[in-house]
Amino acid sequence: MISTTNDSSFQVSTDRTRLDVPMIYRFLSEHSTWAVGISLTVVERSIDNSLCFGGYIDGRQVAFARVVTDYATTAALEDLFVIPEFRGHGYAKQLIRIVIEHPSLQGLRRFTVNTTDAHSLFERFGFKPSRPETCMERFQPKLYVS
Repeated sequence: MISTTNDSSFQVSTDRTRLDVPMIYRFLSEHSTWAVGISLTVVERSIDNSLCFGGYIDGRQVAFARVVTDYATTAALEDLFVIPEFRGHGYAKQLIRIVIEHPSLQGLRRFTVNTTDAHSLFERFGFKPSRPETCMERFQPKLYVS
């Protein structure tokens, strides 16, 4: 799946073969606030077992997100980032929109994300604090009740 965003130079793909795994590993292990020190083996295993989204400009990967899900009831958005030199252009917002609109992620009862500093960003997409310091979710407890 390839999606072109409002900014036609920014494309998002779920094609795992396009992912720049060394870049993802470097960012997570050296620059993230949540996974510093993570091993390449763990990053590779997490990618292998998730629905991954790469954000690209002119073929270069500049953003990443992955979703851990059962594709039926629940999903967790993980490891979302835009590399520093490409921040401030709305790419994170575009990536989040594409993630939550992905056809395989519709009709979920719970969609969570952990964040310590981007609450207002995720609120734009319907996430609400469930543990105010870190956890936000889109929760529809009566989704299956008609």
